[in-house]
Amino acid sequence: MTDDPRRRIPRTDILLADPRLSEAHRMFGADAVKQAVRDAQQRARAGQLNPDDVLPAALAALPAAPTLLRRVINATGVVLHTNLGRAPLSAAAVEAVTAAAGYVDIEYDVATGTRARRGRTALAALRAAVPDAGDVHVVNNGAAAIVLVATALAARREIVVARSEMVEIGDGFRLHELLTSTGARLREVGATNRVHLRDYADAVGAQTGFILKVHPSNFRIEGFTSTVGVTELAGLPVPVVADIGSGLLRPEPLLPDEPDAATWLREGATVVTASGDKLLGGPQAGLLFGGRTVIETLRRHPLARALRVDKLTLAALEATLRRPVTPTASALHADERGLRERAGKLAARLVASGIMATVTPSDGVVGGGSAPGLRLPGWAVRLSPGLAEPLRHGVPCVVGRIHDGYFLLDLRCVPPVEDNAVAEAVERACS
Repeated sequence: MTDDPRRRIPRTDILLADPRLSEAHRMFGADAVKQAVRDAQQRARAGQLNPDDVLPAALAALPAAPTLLRRVINATGVVLHTNLGRAPLSAAAVEAVTAAAGYVDIEYDVATGTRARRGRTALAALRAAVPDAGDVHVVNNGAAAIVLVATALAARREIVVARSEMVEIGDGFRLHELLTSTGARLREVGATNRVHLRDYADAVGAQTGFILKVHPSNFRIEGFTSTVGVTELAGLPVPVVADIGSGLLRPEPLLPDEPDAATWLREGATVVTASGDKLLGGPQAGLLFGGRTVIETLRRHPLARALRVDKLTLAALEATLRRPVTPTASALHADERGLRERAGKLAARLVASGIMATVTPSDGVVGGGSAPGLRLPGWAVRLSPGLAEPLRHGVPCVVGRIHDGYFLLDLRCVPPVEDNAVAEAVERACS
């Protein structure tokens, strides 16, 4: 009688006790490991696997990491790539997040053994970064910051806003829909391309909660246009809420058209809102700056509790503020000559491996709805467009861009220490 190979399938308890699964137990838990083992055993019973291959199959079925999110090398030349998570955190911020993953004194004063203000060290760092603000507050994203202000200062009242500043942000979310969801009413003023101070003045009345000034950071209107600055709006008898959007805290010579929080506060804005994961180069967060009284009003509003950030965000934000050189800043200010030299070395290595590669000029962009139209001169390695897909599927995943029928690897956002990883990824994709 022929021996049934299914009798040689290892028992579940023997497989689970195998030391090769100990790391999987730690990373994924007993339930996930047991399910992977049972699935592999079932495949062996169905004749799809050799009994000796059950354990390797179970290991292969488990994810390579605790999360299915994949690390990506951003070779697109887009600094704040929304689809790739916008600003990459600095090494200091990553270290801070790791440290904050355990127990921390987020709301605890170790000196007195009593409760303390939540996130006080991160808030202190944010106040220090923008001394023009009497106080600051942090919520979970830029849209949440505007929602909190509208709810606390203009619920069942009017918000005066220029038609030219009624923006649509990512994934189809529109500013006017966001604001009216709070119970506020919008009073639109001006034309699509032009608005004047008298338009605002005529709209202000007893029902006005505040004037909203929005920097249209993801588009430009050119030609016969006019806008009204914060200084002029601050002369009207109502609060001015100004959304700079991109998270620039102080003036940046490279970005002369981008407003910053410090300047708009000095010009008289009552509240300035911004995003933390754009030009600041930190985690996703909504930043609010203003006088002590108005910020305390926002902080004490019931909605603020629903919009608050967790300890990991606060840790990353504080580290970003205390260590000013971020990957975002490095990419924005990348030296054009240095980019050309790196691209040349990468192309030369690939050519030596028998791969068609040339160096070509490549303009990077800021991205993330910031500085539309600004070009960042640089260089890229030009490859066959057929490499785009295998590089996306490789480990690490390398994402470039297609331009004029070629596949470009722009090194602006690639840390120099990863140039070798990019070269190896291309070589594997071509092998």
